Amino acid sequence: MIPEKLKQGDEIRIIAPSRSLALLSQENKDLATKKLEELGFKVTFGFNVDEKDEFISSSIESRVKDIHDAFSDKNVKAILTVIGGFNCNQLLSYLDYDLIKNNPKIFCGYSDITALQNTFLKKSDLVTYSGPHFSTFAMKNGFEFTLDSFKKCLMSSEPVEIIASENWSDDSWWENQEDRNFIQNNGFLNINSGEAEGTLVGGNICTLNLLQGTEFMPSLENSILFIEDDEESKAVNFDRDLQSLIHLPEFKGVKGIVIGRFQKASKVTDDLLIKIIKTKKELSNIPVIANVDFGHTMPLITFPIGGKVRISDGKLLLLEH
Repeated sequence: MIPEKLKQGDEIRIIAPSRSLALLSQENKDLATKKLEELGFKVTFGFNVDEKDEFISSSIESRVKDIHDAFSDKNVKAILTVIGGFNCNQLLSYLDYDLIKNNPKIFCGYSDITALQNTFLKKSDLVTYSGPHFSTFAMKNGFEFTLDSFKKCLMSSEPVEIIASENWSDDSWWENQEDRNFIQNNGFLNINSGEAEGTLVGGNICTLNLLQGTEFMPSLENSILFIEDDEESKAVNFDRDLQSLIHLPEFKGVKGIVIGRFQKASKVTDDLLIKIIKTKKELSNIPVIANVDFGHTMPLITFPIGGKVRISDGKLLLLEH
């Protein structure tokens, strides 16, 4: 199910299914809220978003309640997560998937939120969106590409060609908005050419792998796998996480792979990434594209988990989102 697109005047609910809103400075909370309001949206917050425990998160009950409240509220048209973290998969056994299925709406975030997004696809047949968090909207400079992709994917139904940004960054922008380091983008890395079309599945690879062997893992049949990881993922980590997916019986249904840009601290170079892909015989006959604008660098594309995507000789087109 593809939820209704956003339009000016719609209410966006901010929830914290992973880490708490308390992690953000008041300045960045205000900046993000103002930017969304300037786009014409009404911004509201879940009752428990500010709760904070020793994990900078909150109880399972608090987070589940905010998810259920957001999907139940007829005035809410979209749900944005505050930020990522580590513990979304704690919630999976406690959620009312019939409630979510009967109240489809936009649900957007990335990183740890991958666990919820792919579970919603499996259990509720709901298309969700990997894209900016609420916290991302606090960015002052270098946000235009992220916002343009967000609007094209969530405010229009037209097919969207995914193009490379002109520049990218891998800095702690939330700490110093004025001292930014932008890097020229060399475009996509087309590792394996070819054409494929399928259902988009994935997000953060190590979070997706938490779903393996559970009732929450989505089908990989006729899929295009979008995967990324953060600075903690070195080449050896990414290699074995990818290998774990390849070992799944359903992996034979994967028609292509799209890989998000790695952070500099991961030390995953183009040469290392090419070597990882080329040493896996299961990938030899499917297209593989890397260095796409998603993951833990900026800017970010917004893409539909459960939507339809086409790969054509190094080009990407979102067909249904």
